Amino acid sequence: MSVSHELLDVVDENDKVVAVKTRGEIHARGLMHRAVHILLFNSRGELFLQKRSLAKDEQPGKWDSSAAGHVDSGEDYVDCARREIGEELGIVVEQPLLELFKLAASIQTGNEHSVIYRYCFDGPLVLQAEEIDDGQWIDVMSMDQWVAQGESQLTEAVRLIWKRYRETDH
Repeated sequence: MSVSHELLDVVDENDKVVAVKTRGEIHARGLMHRAVHILLFNSRGELFLQKRSLAKDEQPGKWDSSAAGHVDSGEDYVDCARREIGEELGIVVEQPLLELFKLAASIQTGNEHSVIYRYCFDGPLVLQAEEIDDGQWIDVMSMDQWVAQGESQLTEAVRLIWKRYRETDH
């Protein structure tokens, strides 16, 4: 099944399922749906950022959270997070993902109710070539500077996520 034909839950402002539609239709019509973002840190406290593939239909070539993805119809947030970190970074989750917070659907999140998770990992990463063109580890202060400067090479979502993450002082 092509990406645009993936089935996702359409949700309302309270994150309650109201319909099931294809990803393509949801995006074309600007309907609210669900996603996850994972902030991956190493033992040095550095954050891994992925550079979105130039082939992506939304925000190609921009730096984004470590791993992210749409919650499939009928899937829950944490199962989606485990799946995405495996698919995009080659990580088999062996310890619980730490749920940090939830962002309500907005223009900045692409109309996605998003649950944000944190995971720590020092092993090798296997980047999914279809989704990710590059990746880099960045220290917290450098990320703070990028976000404060409104770095246009960052996705809107990761800027929003980082600001909220730093406000909650993890």
